[in-house]
Amino acid sequence: MSRRKTTAFAMAALMLVPVLTLTGCTSGPAPTVTAPHSPASPSATPTASAGPVQPVGTPTVLAQGLAAPWSVVRLKSGSALISERDSGTIVELQSGGAVRDVGTVSGVLHRGEGGLLGIEVRGPDRVDGDSQNATGESWLYAYLTTASDNRIVRMPLNGGAGAYSLGTQEDVLTGLKRATNHDGGRIKFGPDGMLYATVGDATTTANAQNPASLNGKILRLTPTGAVPKDNPTPGSLVYSMGHRNPQGLAWDSDGQLWAAEFGQNTWDELNRIEPGGNYGWPTVEGIGQKDGFIDPVHQWKTSEASPSGLAYLNDTFFMAALGGRRLWVIYPGSQFDAVEYFANEYGRIRDVIPGPDGTIWMLTNNTDGRGSPQPGDDKLLQVRLAPLREG
Repeated sequence: MSRRKTTAFAMAALMLVPVLTLTGCTSGPAPTVTAPHSPASPSATPTASAGPVQPVGTPTVLAQGLAAPWSVVRLKSGSALISERDSGTIVELQSGGAVRDVGTVSGVLHRGEGGLLGIEVRGPDRVDGDSQNATGESWLYAYLTTASDNRIVRMPLNGGAGAYSLGTQEDVLTGLKRATNHDGGRIKFGPDGMLYATVGDATTTANAQNPASLNGKILRLTPTGAVPKDNPTPGSLVYSMGHRNPQGLAWDSDGQLWAAEFGQNTWDELNRIEPGGNYGWPTVEGIGQKDGFIDPVHQWKTSEASPSGLAYLNDTFFMAALGGRRLWVIYPGSQFDAVEYFANEYGRIRDVIPGPDGTIWMLTNNTDGRGSPQPGDDKLLQVRLAPLREG
């Protein structure tokens, strides 16, 4: 079914957003109906001071018929942009539910896990406004696989809701080793205005412990690709090392960076990222308690996670799980409590980001060749949040 044919269904689905009922650690009972994107009642709307939250109720379909989507970013206009890995297409979801193609990122070559991966926006079109001290121009950044490498590019984001287009593409960072697996691919602007990128080891494990290699690392660069003067190692883009295939980045309310990472056969990880830190791969997988390496704050069996997108909202982490086919909700503390939601209900979940009006968005990834597509896949889902109730 074509994207144009599925749009009508998605728009109709937007008219059926459930009112949510608090639950313990599972979805709530059958909901009643309210309007799309409207704030929940005061008791169910998390705020900056509300403390930890939990998903409640049945997710609503915002878009469907997406082809191997990888990353989603919301815009101030009310639209959202989605990257489709295999074709290199950028898709716009408008606030009313319509879906259209914005353009194609040049040079994308899909093989294995490679293709058009993470996207990010800088400038006044960001949801939080021009927080990165940009000029009046907005830029769309993309992490992609080409015939020769992985690289980060950027393009002017022109126009407005329903009519966005891409300007001339320029390179920001080139020469990252590519492979059919372990390409990393998440890019995010941090609260410091710098661009952070997760880069996999490209299946050569020695890359992760080689300071001269940019693979198996989390990188920190200026918006134009230069080395920030305050990076841990002068002249190097490397922010942390010893990573296998990290694909999630998020900052907490204190500005602390966190990352979600694929393990190999035993443990997937959630890591608190310290500048210049070494996270152990390939010497250590999971919690190894070895001198010189930083252990994860939480670990999962690889069958339960395969973590990709990571988000933080209201003292709560949300982690998308591909192989685990669920959403992990994680509560920081002396021990990091992790609770699963939607296990095996929507298949592989690739990305998760904060949504509007006390929600989160989840992007499924069942059409990438590894999932089992359900009718309408792939989908962008919206989930209500409510203050955490223990039990």
